[in-house]
Amino acid sequence: VERPHNDALMITAQLSGYEVQRIFVDTGSSVNVIFYDCLKRMELDIELTPLHTSLFGFNGSEVAPLGETTLAVVLGEGDLRKVKMVQFVVVDVESVYNVILGRPALNAFQAVMSAYHMKLKFPVGDRVGEARGERKLSRTCYQIA
Repeated sequence: VERPHNDALMITAQLSGYEVQRIFVDTGSSVNVIFYDCLKRMELDIELTPLHTSLFGFNGSEVAPLGETTLAVVLGEGDLRKVKMVQFVVVDVESVYNVILGRPALNAFQAVMSAYHMKLKFPVGDRVGEARGERKLSRTCYQIA
């Protein structure tokens, strides 16, 4: 990783059997978000649970979710991977991201994020698994946004 940098941590992970890129790891988000376009492309046979609350962005903008769903999330590779069932709020707005992985998922994985090292690390038994950030993709998303 070239340093110094201020890039966001963007990873790829498996969600319910699908490889999903452009997952923004956001320690400032109190919810996990999956954008409807991504969920639709996954072609999963799921029903959304109604959600009767809005999400608010850092600028105060309000978004009404379509609902919520739970998906299996796999982080890491090989024998250093970890699987957790993660609850996502589904929103139908344009985004350069497919998923925002917030504090609830990070806590479920007992994950520690380092933007400096562009890595997300988590315990797997007595070992440590990791998801590596994709710096080029992070910069591309930043430029588009």
